[in-house]
Amino acid sequence: MLIKFIVSIIPVIPYIFLKSKKSLHMLQQNWYNDGNRYLKWINNNKKKVFNNIDILFIVFIFGLFINKLLLMTLFIIFYCVISLLYLKKIKNEKQVKPLVFTKRVKRLVITTYLIYILLILISSLTFNEEYLTYYYLIFGLAIYLNYFVVYLANILNKPIEKMINNNFKRKAIKKLNNMSNMKVIGITGSYGKTSSKNILNDILNVKYNSFPTPKNFNTPLGLIITINNYLDKFNDLFIAEMGAFKKGEIKELCDLVHPTYGILTKIGVAHLESFGSQENIQQGKFELIESLPSDGIGILNFDDPLQVNYKLKNNCKIVTIGIDNKDVDVRATDIKLTNSGTTFNVLFKGDKTKYKFETKLLGKANVYNILAGIALGYNLNISIEQLMIGVKKVKPVEHRLELKKMGNINIIDDAYNANPDGTKMALDVLNSMPGKKIVISSGMIELGSKEYELNEELGEYMKDRADQVILLGKELTKPIYDGLIKTKFKKENIFVLNDIKEAIELIKNEKEDTYVLIQSDLPDIFN
Repeated sequence: MLIKFIVSIIPVIPYIFLKSKKSLHMLQQNWYNDGNRYLKWINNNKKKVFNNIDILFIVFIFGLFINKLLLMTLFIIFYCVISLLYLKKIKNEKQVKPLVFTKRVKRLVITTYLIYILLILISSLTFNEEYLTYYYLIFGLAIYLNYFVVYLANILNKPIEKMINNNFKRKAIKKLNNMSNMKVIGITGSYGKTSSKNILNDILNVKYNSFPTPKNFNTPLGLIITINNYLDKFNDLFIAEMGAFKKGEIKELCDLVHPTYGILTKIGVAHLESFGSQENIQQGKFELIESLPSDGIGILNFDDPLQVNYKLKNNCKIVTIGIDNKDVDVRATDIKLTNSGTTFNVLFKGDKTKYKFETKLLGKANVYNILAGIALGYNLNISIEQLMIGVKKVKPVEHRLELKKMGNINIIDDAYNANPDGTKMALDVLNSMPGKKIVISSGMIELGSKEYELNEELGEYMKDRADQVILLGKELTKPIYDGLIKTKFKKENIFVLNDIKEAIELIKNEKEDTYVLIQSDLPDIFN
């Protein structure tokens, strides 16, 4: 009977793999539960986590009243059918960002399976056919609660991960110490970090050999990986993007790489939920500027009231930029936007000459990012003529107001943007375009108690800037819908769909003079 029992467990193995893959995907997208993000996600998505068909495992209670061989057969059939149904379900799911099988994920897979194997081993060693029903009920419960088994595996692996990360960290610090001639530039803010980083890199490379953190490597591990795997002795400058979900995290990154220069993009309400308050966000972002040495340089955006009003606890050199604020060190004026790029003049404090700059990039947000690059480059002894060349060479940043063709229509891809100021600036870009204007949006997230209000405002702002609005996800985009209705936007021009694929299908036959703004195609944890 023991052999038959072990054989009956085999069909469960592929189903455990399928469920664990989904659980690990959510764990990875929630930063491996950093700041309890994974547990919060579970709490906010109870229907997804608990409304699975495998809850029917409770029917095995009837094993108390039927033949043991019949119970084994039913157990095998149940998990074969459940596996097929689950496989069919996940095949139809859209994945914005699939699970990446990193070494950490592979270790979590092993630990997760070891937990289930341990359960099988204990059952086999203590096997008594009279308790067969209870064994199956325990297995069923452990599989049903797979999200929590993966959470347990994550806890068990923490000492290993800490040991591995500490080893990588020591290696990175040693490498940085051996590159004493290389200076580090930190970039942070509630939004605009990645765009600013890439723009700055293109500008600085007219004179220096600079290297930016790849993709969104803006965590301690991301910086460590960049240092160990990418930096070399020929780099003059290392541009480190710095992200954070709570106070103290930017300081931790600064203590790791010790930046000499720092750029603060814009302080807003992104990650308000995890920071707790806007004051905490403000203090958290200024950790970069307050970590700079006395001979360092901090670049601040003085069109941002939260930067103007902050009492800085540092005596490093501060260079200010702005568009609306006239009392700044580097200012942009006469901004002209076309469907092929942007031109603007730059004024340097103490110099009455207006210098004309051209860029392929779109939008006021990118002008701020370019200004920050110009300001730092100018203070790093790059001539104005070289800065003009650098700005002209700046490449569009992927998914950030990136203009591209799709068949006959023009796409303004702003899919990585999900903040109140940025989304409104993107709508202004759309508004400046000729022809029909369409917005595809899935809304803004992680805005805490202000989430509904800010999304409703976004809907209201769309009123005179879009002819047609396509919303992705009924529940998430309800505030935007409410905002549109509030402004008496025509209902027949609002479409509520499930995902971006359906939206593309809807617009693919539009005419050539149509411009489509794609805003914030959210990760799978929000879909």
